[in-house]
Amino acid sequence: MIYQYWWKILGVLLFIYILAWGLLMPLKPGIYDVSPSRFRSGDSVTFLIKAYNSNFLNETNKFRVFLKIDSLHLLLCQKHEALSSSEMNVSVQLPKFLPSKLSLVSASVIVDHPLEGSMIIPSKIILSQDSISIEEGKIAWTIGSRLGLTYRKSHEFPYRNILYETIRNTFYHVSLWFAMFVMFGMSVYHSIRFLKTNDVDHDLKSNALVVTGIAFGILGCITGSLWARYTWDAWWTQDIKLNMSALTMLIYFAYLILRASIDDIDRKRRISAAYNIFALVAVIPLIFVLPRLTDSLHPGNGGNPAFGSDDMDNALRIVFYPAVIAFTLIGLWIASLKYRIEKCDYLISEKLDENL
Repeated sequence: MIYQYWWKILGVLLFIYILAWGLLMPLKPGIYDVSPSRFRSGDSVTFLIKAYNSNFLNETNKFRVFLKIDSLHLLLCQKHEALSSSEMNVSVQLPKFLPSKLSLVSASVIVDHPLEGSMIIPSKIILSQDSISIEEGKIAWTIGSRLGLTYRKSHEFPYRNILYETIRNTFYHVSLWFAMFVMFGMSVYHSIRFLKTNDVDHDLKSNALVVTGIAFGILGCITGSLWARYTWDAWWTQDIKLNMSALTMLIYFAYLILRASIDDIDRKRRISAAYNIFALVAVIPLIFVLPRLTDSLHPGNGGNPAFGSDDMDNALRIVFYPAVIAFTLIGLWIASLKYRIEKCDYLISEKLDENL
């Protein structure tokens, strides 16, 4: 009996794993603010660094702070003072010239420590120069190859600016949509099989998968809206992928309405099966093609880079991939329960018809 339901047990165990590991694993230290952020070259400046999950009070003298303009040019800040575990004052004498022909240059702030590892906030500081001397600027700024940053060898989730703790939602929001499309794809298979064989079982399975997929899609929209609220400061934006996701839900809501509005059972099954096939064909370009052709806030769309090796590191992968499997298995389990309920209703109605 246990062997028969191994995939259900696996789904539950993986779900417990992603809840525990995904919510309890801490983030790596990171910088979330630098103020002030505009300086003129040649000045002696002081700025405040605010960090997350850091401990600036731990061996403060071993911290190194850099200003980095590009991959070759950076500047070591001469003085730093820890005000608290998450705040540090940094002082530096800026060279008179910058290694650029531009009058305004952005610089990243890097904090390095043997135990804390490296933290960076990109292009946070704006530097201006009144006169330009590229050669003198290159001499004044250290060559990047001599940097020697420390890699923090710990199994923690990466710190990402803007995302912060909400990066954990990757395991739930994205996985729900993965599972949804798996169920929609399987429902299309059963719809095709029904149209070929006229076997009621395939229609019941297709409908159960669609209903469960819609439920997962709604949960995906809810988790996405919560994510947007804390990262984009809005529950819903005019982002094309959000709008296409809403349109996807409307297309499948229409499937439910269509199925409920036809009284003739055989006709209802055949029309809903045909509609289900075309629904998935219509949804794929809406979700996977159109957002890539226009501007979008979502990763991987409109020129916005997708999650790569720098974003989806191994610490995230060992939770994300099991999350996709877990939600898919749980979704199939729910769909199987829905199918069994509908199958019982069908058999009861058939029995009643025979008695009549």
